[in-house]
Amino acid sequence: MGQGWLCVVMVTVLVPCVSGVRGGRGRRPPKEDPLDKITPVKDLNLAKLSGKWFLISVASKCQYLRDNNFRVESTTVTLTAPSSPSSPLTVSTLRKLNLQCWDIRQQYLPTRTSGRFLLKGNGPANDIHIVIGETDYVSYAILYYQKRRNISMKLYGRAEKLPDDILDKFEQLAEKQGFGIDFVFSFPKYGFCLSADEKHTLNM
Repeated sequence: MGQGWLCVVMVTVLVPCVSGVRGGRGRRPPKEDPLDKITPVKDLNLAKLSGKWFLISVASKCQYLRDNNFRVESTTVTLTAPSSPSSPLTVSTLRKLNLQCWDIRQQYLPTRTSGRFLLKGNGPANDIHIVIGETDYVSYAILYYQKRRNISMKLYGRAEKLPDDILDKFEQLAEKQGFGIDFVFSFPKYGFCLSADEKHTLNM
């Protein structure tokens, strides 16, 4: 797999991408994580959240996405609720690369906070923290992702299109995180993958 593939995965599946590691001389007091300011959905019901979702929009300052937003592919995710509170939320992402459908599978580990999850990376610095910020379970869901204090957001819908009021809400919430309209990217509403064969299944 080439570098382009890795960038695509980072943007549409993992997000946020990181342009560099913040550093400085001396030790500084730990800062509050930006994600700590996001309130997760109260009493999140993972069984109701389960099922298929269409990726509608992404809010991110990832440079690759800004330069290549015209190349984004239609994307769906299927969430499978865990069998127990201590088990992970299973996430299956279907999207195309070079006309080939891929199934990218991940495990969102539960945390002590309902509605907040952890996607383990190759070392703690590469961990991704996830908060389910809003959902009505039947039409839309808004998720926040943080890696190394960098946040991105995703808007999902049960259908390929969402009402304008939901799109406006996402843009308003994105603006609160410092994402102007130039950093909110819409995804295609056609050409969705239905499945992928074992050869094109990636467990992350």
